[in-house]
Amino acid sequence: MATVTLTIDGKRVEAEQNSTILSVFKEHDILVNQICGGQGMCASCHFFVVDGSAALTEQTKQEQMTLQFTKIDRPGARLACQTRAIGEGIVIELPNGTFVESEEDLERQIGKKADKTLIHPMTGEVLVQAGKLVLRSALEKMKEASSKFADYLSKN
Repeated sequence: MATVTLTIDGKRVEAEQNSTILSVFKEHDILVNQICGGQGMCASCHFFVVDGSAALTEQTKQEQMTLQFTKIDRPGARLACQTRAIGEGIVIELPNGTFVESEEDLERQIGKKADKTLIHPMTGEVLVQAGKLVLRSALEKMKEASSKFADYLSKN
């Protein structure tokens, strides 16, 4: 089987051609969430294409719908579960931060400074920037985003 070379956060890795980016992440022990189980229904496996977008498959309809809903405010966002590596020259960056596991997890951090940027696990929305105090408003923001996301999923 043919292989391709990708650069992920500065690290060069080899992968089988036509592999999903999610499987490449797993194969190379790159931790990434997959809250929806790789169905393209959340943004927890998103990444950013810095270069080589032509060496990736086109966005699926599911990926387009999910990315339209998210609040990821950086160009080049893709979902690792929906994207396949089909050629050379792919350069990927991972989101700078950590996904909040649950509302309870975020609630336990209220009053503390975030050591990493805290990101909503389904929408990719930044809830708290690194170094900032985690406030109750971040929890409300997370609840609101979760509710909107659940509404979106029920309609699609």
